[in-house]
Amino acid sequence: MLTIAGTARCVSDLHLRAERPDLTRRFADFLAATAAAGIEALFILGDLFEYWIGDDDLADPFNAQVCKLLRDLSDHGTRIFFIAGNRDFLIGERFAAAAGMRLLSDLETVDAGGTAILLMHGDTVCTDDLPYQEFRRMVRSPQWQADFLARPLPERRAEVESLRRRSAEAMQGKTAAIMDASGAAIREALTARGCTRLIHGHTHRPGREAIQLPSGSAERWVLSDWDTGRGDALEIDAAGIRRIDLAN
Repeated sequence: MLTIAGTARCVSDLHLRAERPDLTRRFADFLAATAAAGIEALFILGDLFEYWIGDDDLADPFNAQVCKLLRDLSDHGTRIFFIAGNRDFLIGERFAAAAGMRLLSDLETVDAGGTAILLMHGDTVCTDDLPYQEFRRMVRSPQWQADFLARPLPERRAEVESLRRRSAEAMQGKTAAIMDASGAAIREALTARGCTRLIHGHTHRPGREAIQLPSGSAERWVLSDWDTGRGDALEIDAAGIRRIDLAN
């Protein structure tokens, strides 16, 4: 289990992309403030990028810019951890090394603020969305990824654009309940890891929820996305969890 003795921050679903420089500026300001506050650890819980087509695209000017922003924070002394999202699951060790961050598993238990906290992107507990879970299994398979990464970069970009369009179309036919996290899956994950706090993103439905487990009370914190006129971070220390509004 990772142990964070000082203050930690969590963000998710920034969806950074070259055509939204406002998001990059906000991210740069957030990282600068994180460094100035002496934050021990930053956890990025997936979808840092709108899409990532492979670490061999690191030379792209926009990707290199984001990488440098992260590296500067790491060099300042903040430990950076990353859990892959559904948009940037192809981020690998090459990018992580260049950015000065550590890749974590899909579900990670962290001791922060004196409490065992389960961190995840959030898509793994959206178990009622069966078509998405089937798609997730496909794109997370080593064979699919090897085949995709073997293709030229322009082909990969075109394929990602096609996948994004099809995903947007598919979402139009799904109910909000199906796309949200499953209560049963949340309770199962917390119980299996022996945690009483869960933090995740993915659903773009920021909030806090009290949860009752067989072992007692627990809570779920959901982070906001950054690209729909809002954005937040969670700050964790011995005093508890606080939500930081980053919309402005």
